[in-house]
Amino acid sequence: MFQLTFGKYKFQKLADFDLDNTDFPQFAQAAIEFCRSWLSGSTSFVQQTSGSTGIPKEIEISAVQMIASAKGTQAFFQTDEGSTLLCCLDPRYIAGKMMLVRAMVWNSPIHLSEPKSNPLEGLSLLPDFVAMVPLQVETCLTDKSSLKKLKAIDHLIIGGAPISSALKEKLLENDIQAYQTYGMTETVSHIALAKITSGELVYTFLTDVEFGLDGRGALWVTSASSNYENVQTNDLVELVDKNSFRWLGRADFVVNSGGVKLHPELLEKKSEATIHGFFPNSAFFFFGQQDDTLGEKLCLAIENKFGIGHSENLLIELKKVLSRFEVPKNIFIMPTFSRTESGKINRLKTIENLGD
Repeated sequence: MFQLTFGKYKFQKLADFDLDNTDFPQFAQAAIEFCRSWLSGSTSFVQQTSGSTGIPKEIEISAVQMIASAKGTQAFFQTDEGSTLLCCLDPRYIAGKMMLVRAMVWNSPIHLSEPKSNPLEGLSLLPDFVAMVPLQVETCLTDKSSLKKLKAIDHLIIGGAPISSALKEKLLENDIQAYQTYGMTETVSHIALAKITSGELVYTFLTDVEFGLDGRGALWVTSASSNYENVQTNDLVELVDKNSFRWLGRADFVVNSGGVKLHPELLEKKSEATIHGFFPNSAFFFFGQQDDTLGEKLCLAIENKFGIGHSENLLIELKKVLSRFEVPKNIFIMPTFSRTESGKINRLKTIENLGD
């Protein structure tokens, strides 16, 4: 049976959500307000897109879309009302809202916790279904008690950003059953999931998702969760079969250098260990910069709070793991990257700031 638990407070019926919550933290207020609206019969909700690749925009999402998404996830994992959920993502964003929707649609109990880096710290219950971002999973892996809980979770989905190669290896080493999600605000959370195994990740679509590729090889999708509207993505994919694909990277990030098309996200996976050998735990990304000879030249941006580093030595090591076309022509070391409100790296804004 649906019940939202936050600390000592329990909410089940609509009247329960009328509790004065002015002293509650913002994430809890957002969760209670959303559930109140949902149980009151609201049919649509306004949600802002992340803005990680463009200007953030507000879109209207219907309750029907959210229900379709929740049922698609339920069918994939075969969950039922006996499943216990944990919401450790901010309910102001679509991923947090969808955890609440799943609980209400599945008629399952859900516990609300602070969206902090280690959401399992001090947690007394053992949830069956949890959604986290990569940083949260990373942090849980470093804590002995949290790691034990992580291993016992039946269904762990990871979204918000692609997992790193290092995180993938840690999950496999610890035999943790987890899935990487693929989706966007316009499709109301994920529309495909990839079980994290050795080798390249292969995403499987949820039921009732229609899809195809445009002339660039970028994926388009339509489903009940998109209100049966065609959502054209900028994600370049390789179709594996009639229901699955491999993700290559974003079309708007592709660098055409002297006629050679380079996918920054694939290069980032290949060079992650090498870069982190010089800049441990630093964020980084490859990008294209206008060049008179090549059209675009491949560059690398690294976030380092001191703004300095041994880029010459790094370049030598990168040549050992990248082909000659994949080696960056320039390396920029910046004290901080621009980020969206949800914490994603804003590549476009960061690139703009290179000239500042």
